[in-house]
Amino acid sequence: MPAPSQQLATLAGSWALNPGRSSVRLTSKALGLIPVRGEFRAVSGTGTIGPDGAVRGTLTVATASIDTKNAKRDTHLRSADLFDSDQYPDITFVVENVRLAGQDAVVTGALTVRGVTRPLTFDAAVSIRGDGEIGLDAAVRINRADFGLTWNVLGTASMLSTITIQATFTPGHADE
Repeated sequence: MPAPSQQLATLAGSWALNPGRSSVRLTSKALGLIPVRGEFRAVSGTGTIGPDGAVRGTLTVATASIDTKNAKRDTHLRSADLFDSDQYPDITFVVENVRLAGQDAVVTGALTVRGVTRPLTFDAAVSIRGDGEIGLDAAVRINRADFGLTWNVLGTASMLSTITIQATFTPGHADE
């Protein structure tokens, strides 16, 4: 079996996120027990794999696209109390490195939420599919206070959230 960097090198080129086969979900807790789940309906991304196996890319999520199936909650999430979608329309993750270890990877990059950028490293499962796609699945724990999302009336909302990413990339550019 080829070394992980050689595996990536065989996939050298440009890649585009397939939004129809990808999802970014958010889970948090209210009152310490009740799970609150939402999905960002607008996600996009592109990436490149170099001949040396180096991976670079960007995943973008439109903050106004959050859908928790509760219109009042969604309006509040989009407000200046939390995502402030009018001033900060996107959450971005810029991939700086992907290190493969079998079917797993360690992804390193920078996450920007509400204009605050923090380094972020997480584990992901990677699949190279026979249909010419690359899949990446991850669950990432985030402390929203690290990004200035500190609204918490009476301490009823958890500061910790889990972002679940299921990303499918296909060869080529997003505009092809």
